[in-house]
Amino acid sequence: MTSNISFQERAKLSATILSKQPAVTLKEAKEQVQWLKTNSSTKKKKQRD
Repeated sequence: MTSNISFQERAKLSATILSKQPAVTLKEAKEQVQWLKTNSSTKKKKQRD
């Protein structure tokens, strides 16, 4: 679905969505990054085999 909304409209929408999400601590963010790094790298290795 591609809707023709302007960049400003999309930015406002994103800000609204983000404001409704619970705050994430720096520790949680780092854990999330680490999880993504480990999981995305294993998927890439499996695809190459």
